[in-house]
Amino acid sequence: MDKRIYGVIGIKSVMANWNADFEGNPKSISDGKIFGSDKALKYPMKKMWEQQAEKVLYIKSYKADEKDNKLRPRSLKERYEYIFEVQDLKQQKNSKDVLRNLFSAIDVKNFGATFAEEGNNISIIGAVQIAQGFNKYDDSQTEEQQILSPFRDGTKDDAEQSTLGTKIVSNEAHYAYHFAINPDAYADFVKMGVTDGYTQQDYEKFKEAALISATSFNTNSKIGCENELAVFVETDKNAYLPDLAQYVFFKKSENEGEKDTIELKFDKILNDVKDKIKSVEIYYNPYTTVISTDIENAKMLNIFTQDEVK
Repeated sequence: MDKRIYGVIGIKSVMANWNADFEGNPKSISDGKIFGSDKALKYPMKKMWEQQAEKVLYIKSYKADEKDNKLRPRSLKERYEYIFEVQDLKQQKNSKDVLRNLFSAIDVKNFGATFAEEGNNISIIGAVQIAQGFNKYDDSQTEEQQILSPFRDGTKDDAEQSTLGTKIVSNEAHYAYHFAINPDAYADFVKMGVTDGYTQQDYEKFKEAALISATSFNTNSKIGCENELAVFVETDKNAYLPDLAQYVFFKKSENEGEKDTIELKFDKILNDVKDKIKSVEIYYNPYTTVISTDIENAKMLNIFTQDEVK
């Protein structure tokens, strides 16, 4: 693929918890600013690919233990053997065969891998790099809901009432993630003959996931989360752009029923290097949102229908 791609992926969360910390609260840094990790964004992408029958290595799966039939998560070795139909990884002495298998997994092809297994200690820096996604809505509030269980605590013989639980959500949050794609990341592996490199087809699969995976991922805590923005800036191979998400701003409409505004203030950066830019596509939700930007020749598209917005 003879280009680089830079962009932003925006996630909207309403009465949901896009990325919780270990206490169940929306993840935040020391000053209280809410953010989502790159893992939170990659996970629904991997789940979508898995549902499309793609090979996904780095995702939790379970097996019934042969000794006691207890359900346990697979180890990395077991997951590798399972998806690549290998009897025993330890017997796979040819590292090139291992690398070919790894590159055939769509998550490895995009995000790379740290594969630290006996006899095969392999590190692959991914062609796709995703930064942490910070919330752009200043008025986000954390809400805690009490949930009544239909069951009493079975560990206490004298328990007469059903138990209480909690569900913690943000009333509203808007996360913006920067990403960059460098197809030359696998140049050495191409020379080894273990992969054809990062291709246009790989990029199209990533692009599809960047547009719809959060919207399609309907778990209890994520049901209020959806893709609301995706910007793809395709450039020459010698173009280098900064973190674009830092120039994304969200403005809530003052009147109920009016559209919110997402400002993309990296327009001057892109316009100043327009001779190195092949195309700019901006996908968004035109039913609830207005995009404010002066990027030259940017194509505006509906993130749900993927039709051009006139």
